[in-house]
Amino acid sequence: MYEKISRLLMYGDLTENSILYQLGRAIDKIEAGDYNKREATREINAISKRLLMLATDYGFDDNLWHNYLTFYIIMNENPFSLVTEKTNVKPGSVNHLVENDFRILKELFDYDFSALEKELGIESFSVFTNYTSVRKNEQMYNRNVSQKVRKLSKELEKATDEKEFFNVITNFYLAYGVGMFGLNKAFRIEETGVNEIEYIPINNMDEVVLDDLIGYEYQKQQLIANTESFVAGKKANNVLLFGDSGTGKSTSIKAIVNQYYDSGLRMIEIYKHQFRYLSKIIASIKNRNYKYIIYMDDLSFEEHEIEYKFLKAVIEGGVETKPDNILIYATSNRRHLIKETWNDRNDQTNADDRHHSDTVEEKLSLVHRFGVTISYSKPMQKEYIEIVLGLAKRVGIKMPEDEIVAKAKIWEMEQGGLSGRTAQQFIYHLMGEQE
Repeated sequence: MYEKISRLLMYGDLTENSILYQLGRAIDKIEAGDYNKREATREINAISKRLLMLATDYGFDDNLWHNYLTFYIIMNENPFSLVTEKTNVKPGSVNHLVENDFRILKELFDYDFSALEKELGIESFSVFTNYTSVRKNEQMYNRNVSQKVRKLSKELEKATDEKEFFNVITNFYLAYGVGMFGLNKAFRIEETGVNEIEYIPINNMDEVVLDDLIGYEYQKQQLIANTESFVAGKKANNVLLFGDSGTGKSTSIKAIVNQYYDSGLRMIEIYKHQFRYLSKIIASIKNRNYKYIIYMDDLSFEEHEIEYKFLKAVIEGGVETKPDNILIYATSNRRHLIKETWNDRNDQTNADDRHHSDTVEEKLSLVHRFGVTISYSKPMQKEYIEIVLGLAKRVGIKMPEDEIVAKAKIWEMEQGGLSGRTAQQFIYHLMGEQE
């Protein structure tokens, strides 16, 4: 096996810690006869456990070996896969080299582990190639990735040669892309060192769609129109969704990402204390063939906070032009994002700032750098009841309508007031009672 792995070119950048590399080296020693049976068995079992752990993390099933190789192929960011992500394959000499890689990978796909199992007296690979996983809660594994890997694995099993293998893989790259950004919808960033960051996939993002948000039709249409222009490669604006809490601002953003994921839309969520990494984030994604929304939830600044200056420079006004594949979508309970005081309105009480009106304008100018601002206001009681009844019908609450309405009115008075969030919490309460 290791002899095959060593001949991989484009897909051959294996680390010594990878499952494929370690398995290849272990089998190579066994086939050469240069091994201790007890130690070889322990090594193979340790690698087998890692394969099982990966299968558990991603909900793999049926043939774990095929699932693993498929996962390796579509996570491998190399010159070929990056060029072909979200685009049609172009003719070129590199395609011949890649076909050679795919011929080797197909041989690895069809690798017969029976001799290894007989030599060591084990049966793990027989189990792995006909594996039935234990049903798990979807929150325990990355369902979005799992579905794609298992579906592609089945298609690769049907490929008869490297050319068919090539076509299946490149069709996948065209549809979804490659690597972490190809497989996942949304990400957050994590600081890994001094001025160093890492993208972490968000595995359990709500599968909400815009139809789940009852009402706010005008607001949703504004958001859809801007986003559709963006994913179509046309000019589009940064967006600020502002208004009362619990009115569906964050839900609208999540729904937009779910709706346009297949069109290449991805989301990166960042927090206020991470704004100093904005330039680094933009530099790392500006050449990828996706459309990115940099998402800032509950955005607001106190008087003493200056992080808004990083944001202003990135949105508009910096030396480097913001790439066309990046927009900023933010939500806030404040219309102007930055806290204002009565003193801000009175030049006479700000003796330390001779041009105080300029200072106020500098603070408030941030909101004007969002080309589209969408207002989400708190619903009236009639609208609140419509939201409650719509949600109740959607989830199948078995209760007379007038009883639902009466209880919903009491709930909003005792709980969070009139909002879509309060309506949703009331429905959760009813569902809990019925269950």
